[in-house]
Amino acid sequence: MITLYGIPNCDTIKKAKKWLEQHNLEYTFHNYRKDGVSLDLLNQFNEQLDWQEMVNKRGTTYRQLSDETKASLSKDTALALLVEHPAMIKRPILSYSNDYFIGFKPAQYEDIFKS
Repeated sequence: MITLYGIPNCDTIKKAKKWLEQHNLEYTFHNYRKDGVSLDLLNQFNEQLDWQEMVNKRGTTYRQLSDETKASLSKDTALALLVEHPAMIKRPILSYSNDYFIGFKPAQYEDIFKS
């Protein structure tokens, strides 16, 4: 089973969805805004993905944080911020075969689904 996590209006999510559809791969889309983000879900991601990798530092939500907040980020504070601001989670996160992958590049997805 394939699950793609993100927000629907994200260009990278649109590219990942298009790639999966072009390769006839069925997937479930978990919309952070509609389906929610829990600390349990983020901790599940964090078992394989580094919390620092999950924080989208290029987005406006992160850039609007105070310098003090950015400087004092730890796993606990970052995950709490990601629950509060799901748009700050780097996208997409892909779940496949009990593994998690972050980001989208066609070559990366080719490697993931090469079987």
